[in-house]
Amino acid sequence: MEIKSIIEKIVESKQWDAPDIPADIPHGDMPGDKIEIGKIHIEKANTIFPKVLFQVLKTLEKSEHQKVVLTVCGGSGVGKSEIASLLTYYFNQLGIGSYTLSGDNYPHRIPKYNDAERLHIFRESAIRGMIKDGIFNEDRFEIIHRFQQEEDDANAAHAKEYPWYKSYLSGGREGLKNYLGTRNEIGFEEIEGILSEFKRGKEKIWLKRMGRSDTELWYSKVDFSRINILVVEWTHGNSDNYQGVDIPILLNSTPEETLAHRRARNRDGSTDSPFTTMVLELEQDMLESQAHKAQLILSKNGELLSYEQYCRQMEESRGGNYER
Repeated sequence: MEIKSIIEKIVESKQWDAPDIPADIPHGDMPGDKIEIGKIHIEKANTIFPKVLFQVLKTLEKSEHQKVVLTVCGGSGVGKSEIASLLTYYFNQLGIGSYTLSGDNYPHRIPKYNDAERLHIFRESAIRGMIKDGIFNEDRFEIIHRFQQEEDDANAAHAKEYPWYKSYLSGGREGLKNYLGTRNEIGFEEIEGILSEFKRGKEKIWLKRMGRSDTELWYSKVDFSRINILVVEWTHGNSDNYQGVDIPILLNSTPEETLAHRRARNRDGSTDSPFTTMVLELEQDMLESQAHKAQLILSKNGELLSYEQYCRQMEESRGGNYER
């Protein structure tokens, strides 16, 4: 049966029975990535999927090769990998070929080098900011250098003791903002090319694989001849820096929830450092600035939100200081 007919039948009947989830279902293509699917992930995926089917049906009407790209985006720890894997599994169970692609394979640098580049940009931009403000001197750098050696120089608390430190933090934050999630950090062109090839009906596509060490970077040729739904799970899935996404799905979270999850996963070193906290805050800002494009938004509690409801929720969480 043609995939459009399969989906039309479900959408018209408004009946879809979620399948049982085996202990180990296929997941994204990030080397070494582990997913732990819990009850909350299944509940969220079950909430999303009927709505996704409706969006897919609308997209298929305009798709020459019956190919659809959807993204599951959100902060680290919000459950992107788990929910993307479940959506892919649900499509495959319906007889609609689906594949989960991890956007984390596409930064220009492997994680440890990219983390170092982020920190370098923050520190260089911070010093330049002080010079621009006319307040940098060697005595102050001695203080800064001590904080750097302690890996604590992104700590906003230092500005209470040293008012001039605000300039350091402001300059560093601005520099980091101009790097995170941009084409300087990520190979958006490569992902856009993959989406374009997929939509044109190319049967076999080379996909990047990136681990966490120098020797863990290679390409695999993936057969897409029977794949109609490409699910991209990625923090930057809804970014303005690339084209080709049909259905962006936003999973909402707060930086605090993201940090707590990273600590639990122990994904990398210094997960609770002030610098990591700053990175998470900036990523959250990016997600919020792109939220208006999402076709589906799911709250941290698993509630489907309109964009207006999302804005109100964010405003309430920040004490009425949220700006669209």
